Amino acid sequence: MLKIENINLSYGESHIIFNMSLEAKLGNVTTILGRNGVGKTSLLKAIMGLEQVQSGTVLWNNNDITNSTPAYRARSGLAYVPQGREIFALLTVEENLKTGFSVLPKGEKRIASYIYDLFPVLKDMKHRRGGDLSGGQQQQLAIARALVMKPKLLLLDEPTEGIQPSIIKQIAEVIRYLVQSEKIGVILVEQYFDFAQELADTFYAIIKGKIALSGKGKDMNKDDLQRLLTV
Repeated sequence: MLKIENINLSYGESHIIFNMSLEAKLGNVTTILGRNGVGKTSLLKAIMGLEQVQSGTVLWNNNDITNSTPAYRARSGLAYVPQGREIFALLTVEENLKTGFSVLPKGEKRIASYIYDLFPVLKDMKHRRGGDLSGGQQQQLAIARALVMKPKLLLLDEPTEGIQPSIIKQIAEVIRYLVQSEKIGVILVEQYFDFAQELADTFYAIIKGKIALSGKGKDMNKDDLQRLLTV
């Protein structure tokens, strides 16, 4: 389980995250909701160690990783799919996937067959360059690359952004499979309410770097959240 306790994050003089605490359990989807610029991406980067918190604690399976490097966190089972995908455009699909080997022990550097089962288009296009894929295919590649790392907790930053409905539906099915069959935890940053509500076991709504509302996914109310998040 991931547990964040009273973290604060600033960029220079700009305070982005204020005394934030939350939990994410394995085998569950934890959804983070909020408008642009409220600190959602900064939160994920703080979890991954890509941004250093000024105070507070990040615990992963009861181990304090607050000051650990991103590489250590990745080896410990955290994987991050950033907004914008950040795939390597000049590498092939297969080469992009193999970049996930960097955190694996020597004897485990292989692409699990279930990854191609989840994303069959990647198997068909594995010798194509990443930059030749459509936006939806690149999103699938970014998620698959993270799964190559054998994560226990997967951080997804707005995976539906700019994606066609058919692939959004497929990504939802992949997330369900990961939490139900692989027992992977997922932290899902999302603005698309219906997608978030469909998947969330728990949710947190963020306003101006603070958690304004949280609860069980089944208790998410669209009208209440829209009123809250449009203030």
